[in-house]
Amino acid sequence: MKSNEWKNGLTLNVHPSVNEVEFAEQYHKNKAEWDKAFAFMRDQDLSSLKPGKYAIDGDNVYAMITDAPSRTFEQSAWESHRKYIDIQYVIKGEETIGVVPLSKAEVLKPYDETKDFANYTAEGEYYIAKPGTFFLFFPDDVHRPNIKVEGYDVVKKIVIKVRVAE
Repeated sequence: MKSNEWKNGLTLNVHPSVNEVEFAEQYHKNKAEWDKAFAFMRDQDLSSLKPGKYAIDGDNVYAMITDAPSRTFEQSAWESHRKYIDIQYVIKGEETIGVVPLSKAEVLKPYDETKDFANYTAEGEYYIAKPGTFFLFFPDDVHRPNIKVEGYDVVKKIVIKVRVAE
């Protein structure tokens, strides 16, 4: 990760909370898909993309753009995924994102395979997500995104889903 060779011209930074070992493993197992995801972030004018779903590599890599109000802390929820890794990047605005290891979270709503989604209760670390830095959430990363930061009512964000390499 530190070599930055994976960036291929991408000027964004990865958040320090990211599991570097897991990233290196997933990147090298699935380099073509990761390169397509990072190329999309590098080559698109993200600020001009309309909300919606964007195919990058079929079901292996796709992006979702949202431009919507953040949630109060109480409206937000801890979540994780098994089939896909999240690349989450705030294009415009700011939001708070919580992160905690799966091993320290208690299942609230069991994993739903069709939605690739489970909910939890947990106590984690919180970070401010803003333009310039993206987060990566692997299957062992429970995360709580979309929490309102005072002064930012609407946040434009991209979430790129990259299929987990076995």
